[in-house]
Amino acid sequence: MTRFGWVLAAVLATAIAGCGDDDEAGGGAASGAGTREPAGGAGTKQPAAGAGGGAAAASAEVPASLPNGLLLAYAQFEVEDGRVTARPGPARLEILTREGGEWRTQVIEDRESAVFHKAMLLEPASGAPGILTLAGTTPVAAGQRSQAAAKLELWRNTPEGWRAQTLWQSTFGGRINRMRDAEIADVYGDQRPDVAVGTHDQGVVAVLRQQETGNWTAVEIDREADTFVHEIEIGDVNGDGVLEVYATPSEPNTLDGQEQHGEVVRYVPKNEEGRQVVADLGNRHAKEILVADVDGDGRDELYVAVEALTRGEGGAEIVEPVQIRRYDANTPPDQGVVIATIEDRLTRFLTYGDVDHDGKNELVAAAFRSGLWLLEPGSDPRGEWSIESIDRDSSGFEHAAVVADLDGDGTSELYVAADEQGEVRRYVWVNGRPRRETIHRREHPRSMLTFGIVAVPVSVLSPRSE
Repeated sequence: MTRFGWVLAAVLATAIAGCGDDDEAGGGAASGAGTREPAGGAGTKQPAAGAGGGAAAASAEVPASLPNGLLLAYAQFEVEDGRVTARPGPARLEILTREGGEWRTQVIEDRESAVFHKAMLLEPASGAPGILTLAGTTPVAAGQRSQAAAKLELWRNTPEGWRAQTLWQSTFGGRINRMRDAEIADVYGDQRPDVAVGTHDQGVVAVLRQQETGNWTAVEIDREADTFVHEIEIGDVNGDGVLEVYATPSEPNTLDGQEQHGEVVRYVPKNEEGRQVVADLGNRHAKEILVADVDGDGRDELYVAVEALTRGEGGAEIVEPVQIRRYDANTPPDQGVVIATIEDRLTRFLTYGDVDHDGKNELVAAAFRSGLWLLEPGSDPRGEWSIESIDRDSSGFEHAAVVADLDGDGTSELYVAADEQGEVRRYVWVNGRPRRETIHRREHPRSMLTFGIVAVPVSVLSPRSE
């Protein structure tokens, strides 16, 4: 087994995974939407609005209507005679909101694309806000170049339905064209939001900038042939007041346990500083990083979820498990501090916030098969952190998760797309323990892979005239 197309690789991975863990399962499977039960144990990209304000009483009861909803970005597969096939369907976005005591779903599909890797709120310097989607294509045969373009589009709800404005579309010269990840921030310091983007499969990193005319221009800042960039983060790790862009270039995906070299690199677009390696992972690689001030010392840190070393068919045997490594501004690239290990092959989502409402942030790691994990720093945040299970009965190849304050009460909840269970779940900590509620369930659990889950204000979802 060598390199897989992303669709078949993902399907195979979920098939390998099985339906659950034989270990202690946190709370068991939820019996139905709206049911609540302990998660049994004691983890996205952004802290919840209003979080971290000190200990607060929390209730597992969800209000009848919420001011914020969720964006769920999917790759979906066709279902035939009740069985999930390997045939990709159109890229799919679900908008999950709560109104009148019910969870409701709106759907956006793009038949020109095979996946939405992410969707998030974009408030441009000029023009109405909308939902930014990152779309990608399926690979073509070896030796061929894909002619189907990857797209960044801004969707707005109009009286005639959802309409998309294409901000950038491109083919990169390889077998796949995919907008894989993006983050939004004012990286050039001109009071305009920019979109930093990482792509497949030619390792293009670009920054999308809005001009005074309202048009958008992509500025390519890096390119490396036959390279996958899975993750983009933006932050200020060195504390100089200038935002940095971080990316995770690695060799193309494999599922056979082969070693893959990987790095985390940094760019400073405002200062015209090109690629600098800040984490050298040797014979391992990472597809997930987080740049944030998790420990609350006033300066961002870089956290890297280093994937396991494995051997055997399909990488079934773990030789060295997942490591969560921390890098500060002065950390040499080959000396990241291991703050936790997770006995699993993959951890593709890190998120943070004060989920247990004790006034301090925690790091949440959503692992492939072993469940959800809560990581907390001790007296020395640059040393080993405590790690505690939130829920072992939660799994997925991507296992998308986000900390968000959907009800706007100033305390955080955790939302997770448990793809193997076919559910979107809400966790609320009550008296120091997480309680789980299923808020959305699909008929065929493995018919979709959730690549992104992000909170969005309901106010931007209402139809408006263009």
